[in-house]
Amino acid sequence: MMRPETTVLKAQGLVFSHSPPPAPPLFDRLSFVLPPGVTWLGGGEGSGKTSLLRLLAGALPGNAVQGQLQLHGVSLAQDPSAYRLQVAWLDPRDDARDAQTARGIFAGMPAHHAGWNPDALQAHMAGLSLAPHLDKALYMMSSGTRRKVLIAAALAANAPLTLLDQPFMALDRPSIDYLLQTLAEASRHTGRAWVVADYEAPPGVTLAKAIELPA
Repeated sequence: MMRPETTVLKAQGLVFSHSPPPAPPLFDRLSFVLPPGVTWLGGGEGSGKTSLLRLLAGALPGNAVQGQLQLHGVSLAQDPSAYRLQVAWLDPRDDARDAQTARGIFAGMPAHHAGWNPDALQAHMAGLSLAPHLDKALYMMSSGTRRKVLIAAALAANAPLTLLDQPFMALDRPSIDYLLQTLAEASRHTGRAWVVADYEAPPGVTLAKAIELPA
């Protein structure tokens, strides 16, 4: 019988700043490990929740970051492409996909995620009521529907690490309930990790870890 993994991601000595010295860094030698299951990333406004998600996704310029990130033993510094292929991260603040339809976004995901699960996508589309919106471009959607498309894509990627930034914002109550149910199921996974960045921990979800950033 295989033993469940105890570490999905290891972060050592992360240093990052939006501003050059002498401004203090946003993260100064930040170290932690992410176990399988759901981790809540908390902190007040301006504490760096989104910046840390971008850092974990390998989406920040390498010359702006110090420290080491290893995901299932793959180093971001040594093999950035292989590292990023293991991360599901669709930044809700990024407008690069705004001209794409939901259907187009979903169709492009398998090229970047070997574990892409079309059956899971169908379930997430139903749970988030996305069927009427498949052929709309993101810029034509409400903020809540746009966010639901990105969430469905991230969840169906079946990646070792899934990053969700304030996923409940602007969602309707049935979609919130569906996402909480999905995260509750994710909390029992023995080999994958989900990070939910938000002001409060997702209610009713058993957390593997909590990381609170200082204001």
